[in-house]
Amino acid sequence: MTPRTGRDRAPRVPLSREKVLHAAVALADESGIEALTMRKLGEAVGVEAMSLYTHVANKEDLLDGMIDLVFEEIELPSPEGDWKTALRRRAISVRLVLSRHRWAIGLMESRTSPGPTTLRHFDTVIGYLRRAGFSVALTAHAYSALDSYIYGFALQERNLPFDTPGETADLAQAILTQAAEHYPHLTELATEHVLRPGYDYGDEFAFGLDLILDGIERAGGRA
Repeated sequence: MTPRTGRDRAPRVPLSREKVLHAAVALADESGIEALTMRKLGEAVGVEAMSLYTHVANKEDLLDGMIDLVFEEIELPSPEGDWKTALRRRAISVRLVLSRHRWAIGLMESRTSPGPTTLRHFDTVIGYLRRAGFSVALTAHAYSALDSYIYGFALQERNLPFDTPGETADLAQAILTQAAEHYPHLTELATEHVLRPGYDYGDEFAFGLDLILDGIERAGGRA
């Protein structure tokens, strides 16, 4: 076999900030944010850890960039549409994105140096409400209520001891074995709701979301 010369080899793709950030997100998705180290990230992109600092200033800068990538995945409907429909679609998209990047839940609102995509996201959501005529104060209240619910639901969903309808039913059955005699209300909820065919805990999200959006609408005098 004729050895390959340098001229025959495929050119190495230069390392970039974007490539580093995408690799970091992939590692966090696979192993969790706690397992993400500069050494492991360097191994993932084929360089020594110190070489990463050409593209990210430090760990905080890395996290800022990773969160910016997560915000890029969130659907932001056209600002010309109905505010309530737009915010509902955006909330559903946030939950979907967080189901892919569960490590990001506690970091989405915690960045002290948010990236441009993150800031543009915030500005767009605020704009939906302001263009609909909500005051600055009510816009702030609405934003806080919505995101507290979205992130709280995503966090609860992440920590549940089941992932599929089958696992949900198995857990409910196990609880019923212990609870049927002493906890009648819990038993009723499990048998009349959770154990019904097709039950998916994720469907609870839409009910709570609509309650909040309806409340915001009433608070703004738009009911």
